[in-house]
Amino acid sequence: MRSFTYERANTPGEAAAAVARTPGARFIAGGTNLLDLMKLQIETPTHLVDVNGLKLDTIEPAPEGGLRIGALVRNTDLAADERVRRDYAVLSRALLAGASGQLRNRATTAGNLLQRTRCPYFYDTAQPCNKRQPGSGCSALDGVSRQLGIVGVSDACIATNPSDMAVAMRVLDATVETVKPGGVSRTIPIAEFHRLPGDTPHVETALEAGELIIAVTLPPPLGGRQIYRKVRDRASYAFALVSVAAVIHQDGTGRVALGGVAHKPWRIEAAEADLPRGPKVVTEQLLADAKPTHDNAFKRPLVERTLGAVISQARN
Repeated sequence: MRSFTYERANTPGEAAAAVARTPGARFIAGGTNLLDLMKLQIETPTHLVDVNGLKLDTIEPAPEGGLRIGALVRNTDLAADERVRRDYAVLSRALLAGASGQLRNRATTAGNLLQRTRCPYFYDTAQPCNKRQPGSGCSALDGVSRQLGIVGVSDACIATNPSDMAVAMRVLDATVETVKPGGVSRTIPIAEFHRLPGDTPHVETALEAGELIIAVTLPPPLGGRQIYRKVRDRASYAFALVSVAAVIHQDGTGRVALGGVAHKPWRIEAAEADLPRGPKVVTEQLLADAKPTHDNAFKRPLVERTLGAVISQARN
């Protein structure tokens, strides 16, 4: 690990300003992703700004009727919150499907959204990776790609977003509240927060330099049967091959978002009108522009089968 400097921020604005004025600076809270990458010298921040003391760790009713979740609420606490379990069960279930209990105890809401979209070649510093070194190439394109993306991909990157929580946030239409270095706040719809790779896969979110997440807001409860189903290679501590977050009502209508298939949580709202017609029709629309590799072509039928299982579960 390379040397770096460190400071503790007292306010969100102070934290944002500190990162903005110091080249190579990063925020740190739980550190479950950042510290691992620092040990591998994939991330080499020159300065860390600790935001743990900012008192952004509460879950409160939102004025519009939903919930406002502080950026520093730990994943364990969010999953266990009575209001989340009752009204946003898909979120609680997604959180419990992610990582391990030890990591959930440290990982924060904002940190979960900000964990790097990555693949095994991202970790291998001997291999070219456009995320680590823009313009160097994507080793995954001609390499082992079984776990990687099939839709929304580009010639620069086919990595998948690893967050289970973000898939649930996407199906719920959450919004992300931030503060910029100048103290100006803004709200980013979760649909616009994560970016597709295009030619700049190293730019993964809509955040500007020094912009700090301070909260995530859930809309008023959606009702319906809320399900999160994750298909993975082993029972725990594994990223999704395919995951489905769904909110399905008694008449068969609802919402669905996918994980494990794209650079960001994948949702096509137009496809949801066909949920009553069954998983095959919906999957065809969700993956209409899919470009699977030889290794991961199985993900297309896996999405259909997983969605079918979710729809069946919702009806029973």
